[in-house]
Amino acid sequence: MKTKRILMSVIGVFICAVSVGFFKLAAFGVDPFQSFMSGTHQMFPIAFGTLYIIVNAILLLFALLFDRHYIGIATFINLFLLGYVVDFSHATLLQLFPDASMPIRLFSFCFGFVALCFGCSVYITADLGVSTYDAVALIMANKWKLGKFKFIRIGTDFICVGLGCLLFLLGGGALAQIPAFVGFGTILTAFFMGPLIDCFNRRVSEPFLKGTKRQTAQ
Repeated sequence: MKTKRILMSVIGVFICAVSVGFFKLAAFGVDPFQSFMSGTHQMFPIAFGTLYIIVNAILLLFALLFDRHYIGIATFINLFLLGYVVDFSHATLLQLFPDASMPIRLFSFCFGFVALCFGCSVYITADLGVSTYDAVALIMANKWKLGKFKFIRIGTDFICVGLGCLLFLLGGGALAQIPAFVGFGTILTAFFMGPLIDCFNRRVSEPFLKGTKRQTAQ
């Protein structure tokens, strides 16, 4: 049972990382947290993987202060590996599709969005830690009882998009460059990522885990 939970955590995080590479290839805007990271990267132009670790270490302190339950193996896989897997997956996709056509970009966005939500659902349900960003909304929903996760996630996603744009401009970026990482895809993701994760939790990940428990009991 524990082994399967670990596998769910690792696979879920890996799916999330690869999905961000598809988002970047689509160029309709990345997911809300990555839009925040893009703005932060403009403000602090160091290696993206290194910057990802620094930002997540700060969010890790938040989770440690308010609910350590959400800190586990998936948290540290996110913290130390996700940024580098994103870089690798994006570079690989650019080599495969150097001049991506509109149909390929649309497919990349749709696939990346669904895969990102599914990956988040898988490792959240495994309950062996979540990403430091996911922990923020989960703590607000389950610890502070501020509302349902899917609605709080919409709020935190839009805050990320706003901060990402602000930091990008403060870092010297041009207003015309913002659509490169904040587009209609980002807005759609901000509205629907929380609800779709919740849907995958109820219809796929949680039933799978419960089925695993029954098989173990037998």
